[in-house]
Amino acid sequence: MDATSSPHQIPPAMVLYAEKHRIFELMQALMEALLIYRPADPVDFLIGHLQKEGDEVPRVLVLGAPASGKTTISRWICKHLRTTYLCPQDLTHDRKLKKSREALSCLSQQGAIPDELWVTLLEERLAAEDCVTLGWVLDGFPETRNQALLLQEKGILPRHVIVLYAPDTVLVERNLGKLLDPFTREVYHATFDWPVDFMVQRRLVVPEGISEQATAGRLLESHRHIPGILQAYPGNHKAINADQPCVDVFAQALSFVQSRPLSKAPFLPRVLLLGPPGSGKRLQAALLAQKYGVVNLHLGDLLREKVADPGPLGELIKPSLETGYPVSDNVVLRVLKDRLNQQDCLSRGWVLHGFPRDVDQAALMKHTGFEPNRVFFLNLPTEVALQRICQRATDPVSGERYHSTFKPPTDSEVNQRLRQNPRDRPSRVEVKVDLYHQQARELEGFYEEEGIPLNADQDPYTIFEHLESCLVKPLPVSGR
Repeated sequence: MDATSSPHQIPPAMVLYAEKHRIFELMQALMEALLIYRPADPVDFLIGHLQKEGDEVPRVLVLGAPASGKTTISRWICKHLRTTYLCPQDLTHDRKLKKSREALSCLSQQGAIPDELWVTLLEERLAAEDCVTLGWVLDGFPETRNQALLLQEKGILPRHVIVLYAPDTVLVERNLGKLLDPFTREVYHATFDWPVDFMVQRRLVVPEGISEQATAGRLLESHRHIPGILQAYPGNHKAINADQPCVDVFAQALSFVQSRPLSKAPFLPRVLLLGPPGSGKRLQAALLAQKYGVVNLHLGDLLREKVADPGPLGELIKPSLETGYPVSDNVVLRVLKDRLNQQDCLSRGWVLHGFPRDVDQAALMKHTGFEPNRVFFLNLPTEVALQRICQRATDPVSGERYHSTFKPPTDSEVNQRLRQNPRDRPSRVEVKVDLYHQQARELEGFYEEEGIPLNADQDPYTIFEHLESCLVKPLPVSGR
């Protein structure tokens, strides 16, 4: 597209298709693959790349100082996500890998395996079917910045990098009690993680290099290299304090691994705010419009605007507004479609409240091609809704609105002349709240993918923070 001709008239159907199928991310992944592998025949390479599965599978590095719990967390993540566990030491004993013998030879003759050979071993292992289709979690590698850069040169790019840290005194104490099952390579601890199986207890051995002096040396090496490694992964790593129960560490690590990074795809907010009367939809819509520049749309305001403008559509709506009867869905959809097709909504996005009220209206809106990409359900108990609405009153002289609990008038004269809107009477509010709750469950089912429940019984700015965080972050990946 010609940038000088913006704002562009992009059809809503195109935007929906691109977001649903993640076209931007797909194109980005293809371009990255071309730049990394630089194939001689780009077309055949791209066809083969598209035919591969595994673009969404986990690719995780778990790093940290000795005894920080890397192995435990790595194995728990693999068990939970059903992905492949990889440990560098296991690669040298894997006879399926062509370079494993060479690696063992280097280890026995030189006492160390060159970085290039480590990365070659890993590259071969990651090409296996289980790693491609299920993903992988790599435990304790890379150990240096040079190894991290070599991984990048080979196109081995993790989605998430977890870094575990804890005070050195804690790590030394942990390491001194470490025990190893030589058969399964599972790591246990004499104090914190003693095995239940008696046979496992009998075959436990003390690993090499866990004396206090050796641990202190390894800790110094880790502290020296970790900053350089993280410079290679500036945008996708998370540091987690490992000096807490393993369950808490795992919960934070799993939440991070299951999160999706912020997409660079153009994102046009199309937001629905649903909730009972008094849940704060109008305030949250105003806050969104103020901060993000989206168009704030309320169905009642749109209908009143049509009545104010002379025209056949306004004449159709006027009797319904005067009598209090609902406007027919077909007329409402015409008004809504006309407004959403205007340039400001197409170029800036929108936040809509007051519609839809039931699944039939939601289906009609979807049929018009205007689908929301975020739907927030502002949940509020009935008694709180009654407290918020039924205690409202207006000063007929100044037009100022008051609330007997949250914003009472300080002047007694003002207090005496306050008037309540008939619509705010408890009997009428209860009917509206009950009607919403009757439709809410079906609406939640209709918007199952886009729907996000929020507790509206709290400070409005706290609600906005939650709403905002869900708006700017991608929706979570559904379970595999």
